[in-house]
Amino acid sequence: MRFLHSFVTPLLLLAAGAAQAASSWGFDDAKLTVSPKKAAADAKSKDVRQFDDKSPLLETPVTFDSSDSLKLLLTIKENGKGKRPHQAFLVLRQQGTTLEAPFPLTVKDNGKATVEIRHGDLPVQFTAGKDPLEASIVLASFGSAEGFRKPLFAVELARDPNATPVAYERPLRYGKQPEIRHVFRADPRSPPQVVSLVFVLAVLATVPALFVGWLVLGANISHLPKALGAAPVAHGVFFGSIVAMEGVFYMYYLSWNLFQTLPVIGLVAAAAFLSGAKALGEVQSRRLAGER
Repeated sequence: MRFLHSFVTPLLLLAAGAAQAASSWGFDDAKLTVSPKKAAADAKSKDVRQFDDKSPLLETPVTFDSSDSLKLLLTIKENGKGKRPHQAFLVLRQQGTTLEAPFPLTVKDNGKATVEIRHGDLPVQFTAGKDPLEASIVLASFGSAEGFRKPLFAVELARDPNATPVAYERPLRYGKQPEIRHVFRADPRSPPQVVSLVFVLAVLATVPALFVGWLVLGANISHLPKALGAAPVAHGVFFGSIVAMEGVFYMYYLSWNLFQTLPVIGLVAAAAFLSGAKALGEVQSRRLAGER
């Protein structure tokens, strides 16, 4: 007897565990009706289908017009007993794509569930497509009971030929885009040589005009040896910086770019500022001494 008791107890526990693991969600007494939205209370439905969770996919699709209302009634059960699951949906999927639209079922504690779909509740992608929609029931909840998902019928959307076609534009989605090949603008070319020569001659013509202006205004060239003797470095660097600045502009015009030109301009300008202050100080000292 002890041997029999020790053998039966684990067997009962194993059977109980297997029964719990085999429990799953399902439904029965499903009734699908399609009727006009503004039909009278005693009017007959356009289409009525009945099935359960073990029924195969209905052979003929359900026709769903723009003026119809699709209603589904069923009883949800867990392991044969009416119960309310955590999730219960009627899912419509566009065949050939991954686009789905879930419609939650209103479920009571005893498992009685219902859902009603109008044509206006459908996404615009469904109404713009031409393929039938696949309808599935999805049931799931907490615990060890296995969930349920199975396609049960197809929905064919009927369209009014006189109505305006539905326009749909795909939204912008982030992802891999086609390769963009940049076409950069060609480097600027030098102007014609004739135009360049005209401007060069115009600039060179100002040099004699400068000397003539000095003679007319009374420039005293005799002070040049004294100025160079008092501050030879300052006057030499100042004059050289002016010539160097003109050379920088010439190189920028000829071949240099902006990043090559700006550092050299900074160096030449600093030299001109420091030497110019010293040279102008020497000139001021002679002016204060009364030398003109």
